[in-house]
Amino acid sequence: MSDASTRSTGHPGTDVDGAPKLKRVLGPKLLLLFIVGDVLGAGIYAITGQVAGEVGGAAWLPFLVAFAVATLTAFAYLELVTKYPHAAGAALYTHKAFRLHFVTFMVAFAVICSGITSASTSANVLAANLLAGLEGAGWGVGTGSTAVLAVALGFMLLLAVVNLRGVGESVKFNVVLTVVEMVALLIVIGVGFFAMSQGNADLGRVMVFESAEGKSLFIAVTAATSLAFFAMVGFEDSVNMVEETREPERIFPRIMLTGLGIAVSFYVLVSITAVALVPVGELAESDTALLDVVAIGAPDFPIDKVFPFLTVFAVANTALINMLMASRLLYGMGKQDVLPRVLSRVLPGRRTPWVAIVFSTALALGLIVVVAVLLAESSVEALSGTTALLLLGVFAVVNVACLVLRRDPVDGVHFTAPTVIPALGAVACLFFVGPWTGRDTVQYTIAAGLLVVGVGLWVLTWLENRAFRAQRTGFHDPTDLSG
Repeated sequence: MSDASTRSTGHPGTDVDGAPKLKRVLGPKLLLLFIVGDVLGAGIYAITGQVAGEVGGAAWLPFLVAFAVATLTAFAYLELVTKYPHAAGAALYTHKAFRLHFVTFMVAFAVICSGITSASTSANVLAANLLAGLEGAGWGVGTGSTAVLAVALGFMLLLAVVNLRGVGESVKFNVVLTVVEMVALLIVIGVGFFAMSQGNADLGRVMVFESAEGKSLFIAVTAATSLAFFAMVGFEDSVNMVEETREPERIFPRIMLTGLGIAVSFYVLVSITAVALVPVGELAESDTALLDVVAIGAPDFPIDKVFPFLTVFAVANTALINMLMASRLLYGMGKQDVLPRVLSRVLPGRRTPWVAIVFSTALALGLIVVVAVLLAESSVEALSGTTALLLLGVFAVVNVACLVLRRDPVDGVHFTAPTVIPALGAVACLFFVGPWTGRDTVQYTIAAGLLVVGVGLWVLTWLENRAFRAQRTGFHDPTDLSG
């Protein structure tokens, strides 16, 4: 379907094929809450301590650099989503720019893998905070690595059950979850201001740069930014709401950039609070850094008894969204015969893609076990870093696609980014993908392993299509990857 035809029927009713169109219910306020809620999530709970461990008290700086890189990429997404207003995202832009089915497949599968690694990160963060909360309540459950692994695996199985039953996602429900996420972070910031008013915070640490490994400022900030970028992802998911947004060409640019600005404001204030209240060494070693901040900053109040469960709620929402996205993309790719068709099977009653859900859950469970047991790595740092690595690669492709698609004019008004911005975005994303950032090699190992699984499935599907269907392997309609 051409962009022109889409615009000609861009009103409630049906599209040019007579199929029902999505109802445009999102105005500026609801879209802003959706974007802020998508960005705020497991990231700040997961990697605040690790970022502080890289740069010391200047932990706020990597979040600002990550925000700058994310904003460059956001401009490319804004141009493309208003130019091609379909809920398909990076895979659609890649396909339109390069017309190479295998490249489109690799971008789409990288997005799936990023959802699985992000959900696996969230599962570990949730497990650590849940066990800390129960331990603080006197349950004596223990907080060791074995207990964290068991709870993380149990949580992923619970997500699979919820996913199989079907989740009727609504904007109103997202608003509630966004408010919970914001309240949890406001508690951290509020505790910080309270401690400062009582003279119990050391603001002098905020401007102190220190690297435990003696790295230069540039190298340390680069390494920390490659971690902090995990906290800035999520804004790209908002493009999937374009078909439900009123006047997207007018609303999206202003609201997406505002949402990113709000998110980074939270991150900077939280990171400043964290290093002002908790010594950097303790932050870097903690699996529940923000819980430590609350406990130290307000020792006479029972906030630290409630905070772990707010964290669990916020992180659980992030993980559920990630696994929903991964399973639906697998389902859509199975329908289009670029992955084994069995992935497109649905439960007769629930109408949920059960094979895709089982496959994505099995991949997540295996990933959590391999990282924690076989690789003996810090699960949160390894998995969050892999998520950022995969998405930085996708974002580099999207920035290049934005420049390539300047040769594809469309009817109607759309946002246009200054040419230098997607060019800088591509360079910045590629820079942070490289090993010179100090990124742990295990992240490349995990990412490569996941992508090899994707390539193997592509080859299997190619053989199946060639032998039994006498058809080529490629996308029939990249605008319909969600099925």
